[in-house]
Amino acid sequence: MSTQVRMLPGGRTGCFWYKDSGQHVNGEFSMAVVQANNLLEDQSQIESGPLSTLESGPYGTFVGVYDGHGGPETSRYINDHLFYHLKRFAAENQSMSADVIRKAYQATEEGFHSLVTKQWPMKPQIAAVGSCCLVGVICGGTLYVANLGDSRVVLGRLVKATGEVLAVQLSAEHNAGIESVRQELQSLHPDDSHIVVLKHNVWRVKGLIQITRSIGDVYLKKAEFNREPLFAKFRLREPFKRPILSAEPSISVHALQPHDQFLIFASDGLWEHLSNQEAVDIVQNNPRNGSARRLVKAALQEAAKKREMRYSDLKKIDRGVRRHFHDDITVIVVFLDSNLVSKASSCKGPALSLRGGGINLPANSLAPCTPPAELGT
Repeated sequence: MSTQVRMLPGGRTGCFWYKDSGQHVNGEFSMAVVQANNLLEDQSQIESGPLSTLESGPYGTFVGVYDGHGGPETSRYINDHLFYHLKRFAAENQSMSADVIRKAYQATEEGFHSLVTKQWPMKPQIAAVGSCCLVGVICGGTLYVANLGDSRVVLGRLVKATGEVLAVQLSAEHNAGIESVRQELQSLHPDDSHIVVLKHNVWRVKGLIQITRSIGDVYLKKAEFNREPLFAKFRLREPFKRPILSAEPSISVHALQPHDQFLIFASDGLWEHLSNQEAVDIVQNNPRNGSARRLVKAALQEAAKKREMRYSDLKKIDRGVRRHFHDDITVIVVFLDSNLVSKASSCKGPALSLRGGGINLPANSLAPCTPPAELGT
């Protein structure tokens, strides 16, 4: 099966990157990224092979989608550090576990806080940069899902009796638009009647941010960073005694079954425009090759329709301006080969390390771009 990695040009058409097919320890995968912001704030990676720093394993597949906000610094930091921390703690434990993943998140959060402390005198606005953080780890027939924020992973599960493939959402989301999330926040801050505020018909924490858990956003976790010279729009009127946002991930553990067909990991830029079942149907009803690119195109077509414009016209809009029509979108589709999934975590398989964009990104763009190519049909 052919593998394509292409960069579409910046400027007039924004930037679109995809890898239509590749092999991971547990099957095949497909990956795509489209940029809407001036600087790409979404970062992502797939790592397959050793999941620890030890030769003895464990082995498996790691998927990460990091949807940044306020700038790209936090999502890039996670891309550079989270998987390294996971491998370190997996080596200490000599196995994969929810606790290993939790420790990796904590070490990444602490590391970014240290960076903010160091950069605060020269670059205080870094205190208002943060990122959602969605991770999936497939190891020894088990899927671990960890999440902060509102990216999402959806499983396509075959129903033997009917032949249908149903969508099963596996990640818990932390967005103030969800009533139970607002209630959780209100119970943690009973003395603050403005902990969540409805602003322009959108629920926001302190009127500032929709997500309630993240890496970074230090200005809402440590009061000493919520002061001048931070921009006034980020500063709260009253000092806070306890962190407003949390970096404690929701973690779930799933035993993969032979009828579990594929996983769709994506930033909320996809889920704003497609339902879980619509996304699963698109993957199921088409060839595996190009699945992620097909999902991104479907989301962009829906975004164009909502604005009563042609998809061909949306593609011509510059990065930055394009953010008014849709967000950065990252999609990773991971197909599950039950013969490979069921093998022990000592099964090495092909080693793989790939980031969304295909390379380490320069500071000012998605990627160096090749001559124009079309997004595909």
